[in-house]
Amino acid sequence: MDYHRYQLHLWKPRRGETCLLVIDMQNCFLDLARPILPKVHRLLDLFRRRKWPVIFTAHTHSDLEKDGGLLVQWWGKAFMEVFTPGRWEHRIIEEIKPQDEERTIDTKTRYSAFYKTDLEELLRELGVRDLLICGVMTNYCCETTARDGFNRDFRVFFLADATATSDPYLHQATLCNLASGFATIYTTQEIIDLLE
Repeated sequence: MDYHRYQLHLWKPRRGETCLLVIDMQNCFLDLARPILPKVHRLLDLFRRRKWPVIFTAHTHSDLEKDGGLLVQWWGKAFMEVFTPGRWEHRIIEEIKPQDEERTIDTKTRYSAFYKTDLEELLRELGVRDLLICGVMTNYCCETTARDGFNRDFRVFFLADATATSDPYLHQATLCNLASGFATIYTTQEIIDLLE
C-alpha cells in the first residue's frame, strides 16, 4: 500500500503556528519506539531550537475502575496497569524526555489525546493551527488523535517514518486512511526541509 496515491492535500505546516505532538513515547512501548527515536530526536531538536511548541502525551490510568472504560475490557487489566503513574513503564523514554518548558498531557485515558484533556485549550492558547504528530502507536493513539484534531479544525501533519506500531500492514493502512481524509503525510526529512 502506498499512501501517496491517496494523498488529497499537500498542505505545508506554518512556521510558528505548528505544534509537535509526541504521542505516548513511554517505556512500555520502548521496543516499538526504538526504531523511530532518531527521527523523533531530529524533530524535537528543530522545534526546540526554534522555540516552537512541543507537547508530549502519556497514557495514564490512576484508577482503572474509574478511568479505564472499555479499554480495560478490550486489552485486559494486567496490560492496562502499566499506565499507572510511578511505574517505569509509564514514564516518557529518557532519551527524549520533556524539557522544563514542555507540557505533558498526563490525563490521557483513551486513544485520543483530546478526550477529556485540556489539549485543545492549550493549543488554542499557544496560537497553534497545525499539528505535527509523531509517536506510538500509529493505528491507535496517533491515528485517533489525528482524526480528532482534524474534526476540531486543526490541520494535521502525520509522520510516516516517526510513528510506529506492531504491524506494518496496520501502519500503512493508517497512512492511507489519514491521507485520504484527515492529514497530509510527510517523512521527517520532508517536514524538516519545509520548516527549515
